[in-house]
Amino acid sequence: MAVVGRRDKAQQSLRSRIAIAIVTGLVIGCLIAFYFPHGLIISYPSVRTRRFGIPISSPNSSLYRRIIPKLKKQIRDLKYKLRLVEQGKDHAEKQFLVLGEQHKGGPFGTVKALRTNPTVIPDTLVNPRLAKILEEVAVEKELVVALANSNVKETLEVWFSSIKRVGTNNYLVIALDDHIVEFCKSNDVPVYKRDPDDGIDAVVYLQNPFNHLYRDSNVESMTDGHDNMTAYGYNDVFDEPAMGWARFAHTMRIWVFNSGFFYTRPTIASIELLDRVADRLARQENSWDQAVFNEELFFPPLPGYDGLLAAKRTMDFYMFMNSKVLFKTVRKDDKLKKLKPAIVHVNYHPDKLQRMKAVLEFYINGKRDALDAFPDGSE
Repeated sequence: MAVVGRRDKAQQSLRSRIAIAIVTGLVIGCLIAFYFPHGLIISYPSVRTRRFGIPISSPNSSLYRRIIPKLKKQIRDLKYKLRLVEQGKDHAEKQFLVLGEQHKGGPFGTVKALRTNPTVIPDTLVNPRLAKILEEVAVEKELVVALANSNVKETLEVWFSSIKRVGTNNYLVIALDDHIVEFCKSNDVPVYKRDPDDGIDAVVYLQNPFNHLYRDSNVESMTDGHDNMTAYGYNDVFDEPAMGWARFAHTMRIWVFNSGFFYTRPTIASIELLDRVADRLARQENSWDQAVFNEELFFPPLPGYDGLLAAKRTMDFYMFMNSKVLFKTVRKDDKLKKLKPAIVHVNYHPDKLQRMKAVLEFYINGKRDALDAFPDGSE
């Protein structure tokens, strides 16, 4: 019954939208018919007609100059109102409208769940300036984004130099101060200025990361895990001897996603995830962004809490490598040293800039001992 009710509600909404569109068309048509009884384009400029004593001789007449801008503004306002109506629909209704065709069940073993939500149409009215920048730099509506302030200028230079080197052109720096804006412009780096925040994450690009994405989930993220179990999940047994026969309880564990590098598809679930994280970070001053990111993504719906329903994928930890994997395992293994990751995120170590430069020496310039001087952890 719930499914049928939701479908009826969505269909009613569709009829309402159609009705609004028809009324809008009628209003615009009436305005045009009233002010331009001979049509918008007058074939014979020498012919003069009058309505209320106002001559209409050509598209350059004062009436045209007054009415046309008003009509354009009314059309823009109506489109904006229709967009607001669309944005105001609840989550279930949006899912129905986006999915469109209803799916039927099938024979045993043939039914497959939808891995992720369809993409949504961007709202360029929210931030027209940013929308214009994204239109210029995004490729297939995808791009790499980094935040940076003046304190990480040298790290930022290593970042955009490495990303340029691998041929990734769809990237954008979110500048947190004017100095970074000027620095990016002087180096021909796409930049957008926003409010102050934290500095850039220490990520080195060795291949184009877009060539190694699956795009089958709402979120694909690199992991803090360092092997198959910690990265991709394992069965962890909790032992409580006092329970006797039921002393062993099985749990599923996975090391957290690293919020320093992740990919999101432009879906309703992804937008809701980012909204939830931003809202909590704004309200909870001492919250850690990575912890909040994982809690909102992984905690299931439960009594009193509506969990986020989003498909997620753990990235290959050898292709999207954290610095623990590199310095504790890969650099010591002759076979693993031959692999070339897409990115290396120096997240486990405080001496980020030095290790970033060493990573470039090792993978780009072929200096085989470039990583040897660093300890496994921090000292």
